[in-house]
Amino acid sequence: MTIKEFAYSTQQHLQASAKGPFKRAHIYELLAASFGFNSYAALCANSVFTDVSMPSQLPAKHRSRVRNRCIEMGYPADVADAVSHALPDFLTEREFGVFGIDGLVALLRTERDGEYPGDEEDEEPEDWNDSVESQRAFTDAMVASPILLEGLDNAARKGNALAHYALALIQRFSEDVEEPEPGSEHWYLQAKAGRILTGVEKEWAAAYEDHLAKSNKYVHHLRAAAALGEPNALLDLADQFDDPSFFELGIDRVISNPVSVAEIAERLDRPEDAKRWLTVAAERGEIDVMRQLIEGYDQSDLYRCWTWVYLAKLLGSDLTQDAHYAINEDGSPYDEDIGGPAFVGGYDGVDLESLSAAQDVAARQAAQGVYAQIQGGG
Repeated sequence: MTIKEFAYSTQQHLQASAKGPFKRAHIYELLAASFGFNSYAALCANSVFTDVSMPSQLPAKHRSRVRNRCIEMGYPADVADAVSHALPDFLTEREFGVFGIDGLVALLRTERDGEYPGDEEDEEPEDWNDSVESQRAFTDAMVASPILLEGLDNAARKGNALAHYALALIQRFSEDVEEPEPGSEHWYLQAKAGRILTGVEKEWAAAYEDHLAKSNKYVHHLRAAAALGEPNALLDLADQFDDPSFFELGIDRVISNPVSVAEIAERLDRPEDAKRWLTVAAERGEIDVMRQLIEGYDQSDLYRCWTWVYLAKLLGSDLTQDAHYAINEDGSPYDEDIGGPAFVGGYDGVDLESLSAAQDVAARQAAQGVYAQIQGGG
């Protein structure tokens, strides 16, 4: 179903239930009001409609806004009252909702990067697997929603960079889900060369053609988003196509883990950018990154190294102490109950020259300042 078709069915429903004629343009305004927006334009700026059930959205809580919007558009009070009850109930029954484009991007990035709640915890919640499966099912439904895709297309055509990026991620998501069979490229090329295919060869060729079309759409929307300045799209271009624009523009805020950004910078032979993003990670409390900076990028800056040591200590880790433990040959933790040959893993404590008294005080104060920011969520 398209947005236009849904608006028409909504118009028909309201005309039957609220006993009055409604302009089609007013239907869009009322749909927006049903989800708390002041206007349809405000909704379309950063959100899209979807026909995927979202129990957290309750149009009924916006009945007064719907009523007020009716009055603003010139409808009598009795009609406004009827609409304020009929429309929210209709939307709830039809499982019609609104989803922020930024939220959709975050959802798709979670699927792409595989970073689910509980991944970084020592103990995953008991319902972790159910939660992940539920999110994956929800994502599947979202990217298959014709109304959502139409809304993104409309927003992208109006120059919405995040909509382009969402469309790029959707193409990559569907491409990963429907990976073509090995050898399908061969049959696709055979068909392109004029060979008449039948049976499974024809199916594989068609599947590869679909895969190629999605890949092309992915690149198109990714480059369009990057051209419009979307930072995450620029980073993806750097990661996948070695385009240095992200780093040349000096962008300092993206969804990705700063360690991942640093790894991309290192791969592109941009050591200063790698150091900058590792520093961001360290200032967020990444102990391993602090050690990496001490042993690498900051090793000639004794004051900086001690700042990291003092910060790590405030966070509960003493980088000057050795940390050795038994591991298996493949690097996995050694299990005494299983037995077998054990190897030594871990690392030696950092060994730094002493600072002058004044510099030592300054390093401790600098560490305390960063620690306060971490504790405050800054």
